[in-house]
Amino acid sequence: MTALPRPAVLATRRTAARKPLPLRWLGFAAVLVVTLAVLLPVLIIVFTAFKPASEVNAYPPTLFPHTWTLDNFRAIFTQLPFARLIGNSFVFAGGVTVFALAFDALAAYALARLDFRGSRVLLIVIIASLMIPFQATLIPIYQLVSDLGWVNTFAGLIAPRAADAFGIFFLRQFFVALPRDLDNAARIDGASEWRIFRSIILPNAVPALLTLGIFTFVNNWNDLLWPLVFTTDQDMGTITSGLTLLTGPGGIIPQGVMMAGALIAVLPLAVMFLLVQRRFIESVASTGLK
Repeated sequence: MTALPRPAVLATRRTAARKPLPLRWLGFAAVLVVTLAVLLPVLIIVFTAFKPASEVNAYPPTLFPHTWTLDNFRAIFTQLPFARLIGNSFVFAGGVTVFALAFDALAAYALARLDFRGSRVLLIVIIASLMIPFQATLIPIYQLVSDLGWVNTFAGLIAPRAADAFGIFFLRQFFVALPRDLDNAARIDGASEWRIFRSIILPNAVPALLTLGIFTFVNNWNDLLWPLVFTTDQDMGTITSGLTLLTGPGGIIPQGVMMAGALIAVLPLAVMFLLVQRRFIESVASTGLK
């Protein structure tokens, strides 16, 4: 049997690997349907925010507004101190993110790169704490915050979340994967542990820090229970807790105003992700080259 020339073999393999046109169109249609299903709740929020109250409460409901209006956005700023709530959300979520990254990175570095007695036991305790439901510790934490006089303060919102067991474990696993030759060479040159942490470990851990920072900021920005419990003053609330105070005539929730507030709450997260996404990809590509 005569063997085919190499170019002919490659062409045959490409032809066999190429999917028929109907299958490719079927795959494209499946991806499109799934994408629309995922985006449908977002589209409902966007279009409902621009609908007048008559269309929001109309039956049967419609997706696209017949009359576009900005009344819902005006109402959200008149019925609530919404600008103050947005600022509180940035201070709360941003403050927790900054402190959590700092403390989690320091604790993770000690557990991953330093040898000290009890490190394994401490790591097991930290991992075990992840299994404790958040609601089980809410009352003791509130009692402690109340005794310190931190209710309705940013200190009471931020301090109890200034470190996180998941963040410590996540960064510890990333630090363990970094070559020890980097910090061993620095120690031979006389570098201190702080210099090794600041100049070697952190620059190589930018992808992990960005990932953890995004998760921490988003989780705290969207959190409802924590600010709802630790703030009783409306001016100290966040966007999520503030939206629960929206009521219309007869106690009916104005859905259009609610969707306008939800849309404003989503925009900072979308902008942050778009800004960080490119930096995150660059950091992954350059890991270990600094």
